Amino acid sequence: MTPPLNATRRPVSRGEGPSTVAVDGRQLAYATYGDPEGIPVLVLHGTPGSRRLGSVFDRKANRAGIRILAPDRPGYGRSAAWPEYSVDDAGRVITAVLDDAGVRTAGLVAFSGGAPYALAAARTRPERITRVDVVSGATPPGISEHTPPMQRVLRTLATGTPLVLRGLFRGQAWLAARLDPTFVAAQYTTKERADALPDDVKEVIKADFVEAVARSRRGVVTELRHTATQWGNDLDGVDAEVTFWHGADDANVPVADARRLSAALPTARLHTLSAADHLQALLRSRAEILDAHRS
Repeated sequence: MTPPLNATRRPVSRGEGPSTVAVDGRQLAYATYGDPEGIPVLVLHGTPGSRRLGSVFDRKANRAGIRILAPDRPGYGRSAAWPEYSVDDAGRVITAVLDDAGVRTAGLVAFSGGAPYALAAARTRPERITRVDVVSGATPPGISEHTPPMQRVLRTLATGTPLVLRGLFRGQAWLAARLDPTFVAAQYTTKERADALPDDVKEVIKADFVEAVARSRRGVVTELRHTATQWGNDLDGVDAEVTFWHGADDANVPVADARRLSAALPTARLHTLSAADHLQALLRSRAEILDAHRS
């Protein structure tokens, strides 16, 4: 694939000081990683999450000639909350980022709770998205046969008592900022596997979570409500090539649910990673995903 002509390329902004663009008067932030002259690929974080997740691709993307564009979705990090934000508004988010970065088309990678927003963007903005890779992706309520207990609790709080949930995430952010990074990493993998992660990966996972909810918890509450009620419609309207990457040992989103979601999309295929859990699937699939976006 040849990188698009970027006549209005913005200066590269990496993690700490994101670029910002206004969408209907609200600030939307994004960071750039990898090769600033490379093939553009959007990376959508999980729920909760932030632009900082894009840094797990940084070194590999730089070697592969990939330019990573990683936005904070509304209500996370440096992006303002949108009270009326819906799953289908993901197309507006990615369009704003691509336009600001001077990019015509891009690949799209989504982790975990970023899945509904990636698929919605591909459906509503097909002219801007070349392919979609979903890693450890969340699944719609109508497809999921077994939602893990913690996910059920979070979705119930998001729909019934959102103020309580916002308070819980505020407390978690306070703890996460002060504790060892393993505290956050263990939410995506087992304690033993979290201890074994490289220090730089653990630091990214910690920074991603803290950045996501330190300033506002509105984004995570809104998106947990989406996963319980709003997404999964019009899946057959997704025409882009979609590849799911899912760990066989994922305790956050059972791989059986990923199989059903993949089967519901005519253009999709599923790669199952043996002996991989929610976070390990992301770490183990990075290089292959980036290679796919180069072809």
